[in-house]
Amino acid sequence: MTREEQFKYLEQLRREARLGGGEKRIEAQHKKGKLTARERIDFLLDEGSFVEMDMLVRHRSKDFGLDKNRPLGDGVVTGYGYIEGRLVFVFSQDFTVFGGSLSETFAEKIIKVMDQAMKVGAPVIGLNDSGGARIQEGVVSLGGYAEIFLRNTLASGVIPQISGVMGPCAGGAVYSPAITDFTIMVRNTSYMFVTGPNVVKTVTHEEVSSEDLGGADTHGSKSGVSHLSCDSDIEALQKIRQLISYIPSNNLDDPPRVMSDDSPTRVDESLDKIVPENPNHPYDMKEVIHTIVDRDSFFEIHPDYAANIIVGFARMDGYSVGVIANQPANLAGVLDIDASVKAARFIRFCDAFNIPLVTLEDVPGFLPGTHQEWGGIIKHGAKLLYAYAEATVPKITVITRKAYGGAYDVMSSKHIRGDVNLAWPSAEIAVMGPKGAAEIIFKKEIAHAEDPGAMLAQKEREYREKFANPYLAAERGYIDEVIQPRNTRIRIIQALHMLQNKVDKNPPKKHGNIPL
Repeated sequence: MTREEQFKYLEQLRREARLGGGEKRIEAQHKKGKLTARERIDFLLDEGSFVEMDMLVRHRSKDFGLDKNRPLGDGVVTGYGYIEGRLVFVFSQDFTVFGGSLSETFAEKIIKVMDQAMKVGAPVIGLNDSGGARIQEGVVSLGGYAEIFLRNTLASGVIPQISGVMGPCAGGAVYSPAITDFTIMVRNTSYMFVTGPNVVKTVTHEEVSSEDLGGADTHGSKSGVSHLSCDSDIEALQKIRQLISYIPSNNLDDPPRVMSDDSPTRVDESLDKIVPENPNHPYDMKEVIHTIVDRDSFFEIHPDYAANIIVGFARMDGYSVGVIANQPANLAGVLDIDASVKAARFIRFCDAFNIPLVTLEDVPGFLPGTHQEWGGIIKHGAKLLYAYAEATVPKITVITRKAYGGAYDVMSSKHIRGDVNLAWPSAEIAVMGPKGAAEIIFKKEIAHAEDPGAMLAQKEREYREKFANPYLAAERGYIDEVIQPRNTRIRIIQALHMLQNKVDKNPPKKHGNIPL
């Protein structure tokens, strides 16, 4: 070949690779409301920043006629690029090539970008759209999955890993997203399950659709597998870009800081009236969050799952923080199994990646009942306790109202290494609520009273005046200061600045044994 012919041949191969499974299959992908693998990368990354790797890879299989069909790229597009100028690695599965099924070489391409990401300390973003293992390759494809799972595990806590599920993700394929830090799904076009509807019907005789079994809303609200549910590929990719803006590139970096035009000394008098006079009346903790963080900066995670606790990222004076807040507007903000697991996982992510924790507390306790006890609320609640106690990042807690019983201890109390613990004057810090406490402490007096109801009400008032306030805790130093609600933003930002150079550590060990 002449040099000119060599260049033409190279360009021909590149054009072939960019077409994936061909125009007809690309058209079919678009008809389903889905972008192609390459279009997804183009939307995800800064314009013109993508550098592709292994474009010319072909599979090596010869069985079942595969040797006659060897498309370039082999069903996955891999490489690196930039999001807001920050390096990320990406792999995007191409459903137009063998249904996005994973082969030996397909896995090798993903492994290469994951290994490179670990070497340079950059996030990995996986865009999943695959029919599963390539059956024609048998155990070789299964081995490829296991190699990916191993790298997901070793990379956990070292570099952020984000999974976009934008099509089918079934069988063993689901375990890679499950290990990653965040999973984002698309309604009506993506689903995840270990066994599909046909197998479910055969084994359990249940009739269920793919969407009901493992769709975005199912995993976003019932299982908690998905952290965010989106209406389109484009929305999901925008959410990934937004998420990246709050987190560092690796576990040795600090989270990115942005310049904020929201004054760190802003006071909001509306907070003085947000907690109702009646302690049994709800209010929306999200209003508190939006008021104290930098304007429009709150990015909620798991918004549709375990709504009795709120988690998400925000900025305060431009700094990234992780927010954990009980939600009195849902189940009175009580802690249950789902809320405990949701918050524990989020806390551990923030701790792994140097993101300070801001906890807003209004919790009456743990949810009682046989369903919770038999479901393991003891070990699941202990996950939340473990996560808070283990965390060494700055931890700031504000008790807005109730902090009862073991839930007081669990929610980043001073006793488990809370750095700055504040309370509003409306805070109630006690072993239990005044009514229950009075019924136990004054049981005999109430029973022998002429008017038991009036006696109970009197003793309840006495208990409330003595214990249902923040001042006994403040006397002991368990609360650093009782503050006026309007000053909450100022005080948290002051604490964040003071804690910027915090150094804390856990005892040397291989790893702890979290109560899984």
